[in-house]
Amino acid sequence: MKILVIESSPHKKGSSNLLAEHFIRGAEESGHEVSVFDVGHRDIHPCTGCDYCGMSGPCCQKDDMAKLRDQLMQTDMAVFVTPLYYFGFSAQLKTVIDRFYSFNGKLTDKGLKTALIVAAWDNNDWTMKDIKTHYETLCHYLNFKDQGQILGTGCGTVSMTARTKFPKLAYKLGRTV
Repeated sequence: MKILVIESSPHKKGSSNLLAEHFIRGAEESGHEVSVFDVGHRDIHPCTGCDYCGMSGPCCQKDDMAKLRDQLMQTDMAVFVTPLYYFGFSAQLKTVIDRFYSFNGKLTDKGLKTALIVAAWDNNDWTMKDIKTHYETLCHYLNFKDQGQILGTGCGTVSMTARTKFPKLAYKLGRTV
């Protein structure tokens, strides 16, 4: 299976990307072909709502979203990786999700397998409630097939994250998708 990991942290060596590394190792050990697209360090602009694309593309903006679109349409599974910022996706990942508008129908028809990996500083029992709901709503709306979620609480720094159960859970998810 071809898996596209979409990282979105502004910190290349941050906690969410550490969890992604463990997922990738597990997926590759299971024989999957994995590639990474780091939207946290790409040139991707917000949707302007101009409707130039008519929800079926192309988008009028000339940025790296066209490359991500091509990769998404050629992959079997996408893994959304984000730090938790104010109980939601990073701005970088939310920008990408909003830009799905330009190929909404094609993406919905694809029935893409997906997973979510999140790292949050907080470890309250309610910390992941809103991002989990948002992701599951996206899955429902875009006909994504959720393969699993790693909702890493208490992952404020890389060293904190390394001491939690979440790197092992991310690895296990990668091995079993």
